Amino acid sequence: MAELKQLARQIFQETLAAIDIPEAMRRKLQRKSTRVRCGEMTVDLAAYRTIHVMAIGKAAHAMAEGLASVLAPDFSASGIVAAPTEPQRPRAGMRYFRAGHPVPNEASLAAAQEILGLLKQCGEGSLVVFLLSGGGSALVEQLLAPGATLEDVQMLHRALVTCGAPIEAINAIRKHFSAVKGGRLAAAAPRAMKLTYAVSDVPAGRESALASGPTIPDPTTREEAAQILKKFGLREQLPERLQRWLEETGMPETPKPGDPAFARSHFCLLLGLHDLFHPAHVAAEAAGFVTCCDNTTDDWPLEKAAEYLLTQLENLRAANPERPVALIADGEVSSPVTGSGIGGRNSAFTLACVERIAGRPIAVLSAGTDGIDGNSPAAGAVADGHTLERARASGLDPEEYFRRSDAYTFFERLGDAIHTGPTGNNLRDLRIFLAHPKRG
Repeated sequence: MAELKQLARQIFQETLAAIDIPEAMRRKLQRKSTRVRCGEMTVDLAAYRTIHVMAIGKAAHAMAEGLASVLAPDFSASGIVAAPTEPQRPRAGMRYFRAGHPVPNEASLAAAQEILGLLKQCGEGSLVVFLLSGGGSALVEQLLAPGATLEDVQMLHRALVTCGAPIEAINAIRKHFSAVKGGRLAAAAPRAMKLTYAVSDVPAGRESALASGPTIPDPTTREEAAQILKKFGLREQLPERLQRWLEETGMPETPKPGDPAFARSHFCLLLGLHDLFHPAHVAAEAAGFVTCCDNTTDDWPLEKAAEYLLTQLENLRAANPERPVALIADGEVSSPVTGSGIGGRNSAFTLACVERIAGRPIAVLSAGTDGIDGNSPAAGAVADGHTLERARASGLDPEEYFRRSDAYTFFERLGDAIHTGPTGNNLRDLRIFLAHPKRG
């Protein structure tokens, strides 16, 4: 079974290597002379006096590098990069903000102010290229409530990320409280040509959830946002300034389809679900596993998702009794924080599987493609049928660590935390299930 754990790590590493962002941008942003094409949209760079870049998200540095390589040597751009890490190679003309994630910091607010200020200067002769990736909701923020402080912003975001609500519900709140989300960045430069290129960590068809949809129409309503506040008891957790703002304004509505702000705004997905599943599937099959992909459990409660996916793995084993099998799953699971430990949803998911796979020839890996799992320094964790036995021999109780939201500490002590460091990417979380044959 130790071999299965190592193979799961290998498949994860090969998948990370296959989703290189600058290379993907050079491949998908097809430039011929002065024209760049992505999907159905072609833009003539020579038609604009200025090109501005707004790179927001965990993959912001890699995306900015990729775009620069597409534009070079004939065109250059100025703009703003908001990311959770420092750039390895700062570029002339770009202003960098080391912003906060999952909770905004001073740089998150400063980045939002700079972006809004620059967008107000953009007219018909401006091309604005937004480079969006996951994490953008925290990395750039400015609230609509007048006088809102960093403490107000942080209280709101902490309440949202710990309430147990699915990501689309969290984003509905974010968009209706924010001056930079839910289409409002597009509205800040209504006459400029706006192109959004995205590396998505959200399900297909829900692109407005990526970085809380700053450049596309918002499908959620303020009535829905109010219902979410009530359902999860969030209103009482807000700072007084935001509670007063809600009472006075009832939350201004976000821009909707048909708004003039989107007349010159276009969205193109660079990397998404298929780009994550395909290399993982190829790597697992190259390792000799009969492989199936499943994205059914996106946004499911963690323990329900673990039970379902392990059942699917057993079904796959039953259908292939003499072959090793692999199940590849993606997406985010909901994992409410119930303690003050160290970890995130990926290590918590793996921990939830430990007792379920005890004594069985199965390995489970769950990790974030950004290399960061919650408040831990790891990407996630891996376990196998021996993990429970090893934990007990070391005096570690899985249930206690799960209650404390301390899954990282559990796996770090066993040597099974997965450390990649920040990857510069941010597609979806990846879960890899491997199993030996039932016979042979």
